Amino acid sequence: MVTLRAAATWSAPLLLMAVIYGLSDQPNLGTGLGLIDLVGRKLVHMMEFGALSVLWWRALRTTTDEASALRTAAGIALLYAVLDELHQGFVFGRTASVWDVAIDALGVGIACLLVLRRTRSLSPARAR
Repeated sequence: MVTLRAAATWSAPLLLMAVIYGLSDQPNLGTGLGLIDLVGRKLVHMMEFGALSVLWWRALRTTTDEASALRTAAGIALLYAVLDELHQGFVFGRTASVWDVAIDALGVGIACLLVLRRTRSLSPARAR
């Protein structure tokens, strides 16, 4: 039987993927604020794909070791970043950008480093 907690753990990354898809399907998300808008949107890209990798890690570590879960989570988030950009290439008023994938990958990398830092600080001290 699936518990509510397990359902929430596995549903969270799928829900975020749906939100990302919905945002990517919008013809124009610009605010008209120039550089502030550009930087803000790129920071949001980094955060949403970083969060996606963390959410997948949380779900996957329930079925495998943390290192494998983190590698798989990063792979899923990076693959979804590529698919997101391909999707944007078909949306009127949007373009696909390799730079956006790179920004997304940076967010995934930062999130994975933070996860590694946290899990290592919580693990028992190794014998010397």
